[in-house]
Amino acid sequence: MENEALYYRLGKENLDLLVERFYDLVFVNDQIAHLFKNDKEEIKFKQRLFLSQFLGGPQAYSEKFGHPQMRARHMPHPITETDAIAWLHCMSQAIGSLPISEALKDELFARFPSTAMFMVNKEE
Repeated sequence: MENEALYYRLGKENLDLLVERFYDLVFVNDQIAHLFKNDKEEIKFKQRLFLSQFLGGPQAYSEKFGHPQMRARHMPHPITETDAIAWLHCMSQAIGSLPISEALKDELFARFPSTAMFMVNKEE
């Protein structure tokens, strides 16, 4: 089972729950809420598709929107290291709330820090 992609071990229901809980935190976070100006349901929809692909599941994001090019897509938004840390804190809280094993929570969270820091495009 450890060889199975993280997406499948997490399951679609938990992925959906993660996205909901994550954005419940993000949209009220004083540090980063301003970065999420588009339609909230669209943001969550795209995040579900992206995370499915990012975690080894269906390539739905690429099929619908093309290659993720995450850094390029985030360039219009000034993102500092403090913003990335706030984002990671929200993700950590959301993952921590999931009804999955601690080992799976740790493995899941470990996928995010380098990606979050890669999105930083502005000095403090």
